[in-house]
Amino acid sequence: METSEIQSVLMSALSLQEVHVTGDGSHFQVIAVGELFGKLNRVKKQQTVYAPLMEYIADNRMHAVSIKTYTPEEWARDRKLNGF
Repeated sequence: METSEIQSVLMSALSLQEVHVTGDGSHFQVIAVGELFGKLNRVKKQQTVYAPLMEYIADNRMHAVSIKTYTPEEWARDRKLNGF
């Protein structure tokens, strides 16, 4: 699975301002930025991003996903730390 496919799935399924995806074909790192994360606890944030990806995880197109979520304000503050 390509990183651009994951990015497209997440942007279509969720109300996000930005999505950054890196990975090697089966192991991916996702940074998702959206206002919706401001209202959610840590577990709900993870579940929100995992939900549209479950089909790809279930059929082994994706083996592992590491997720970081930010509100736009948090992302503006922290993106330098993430190399963006």
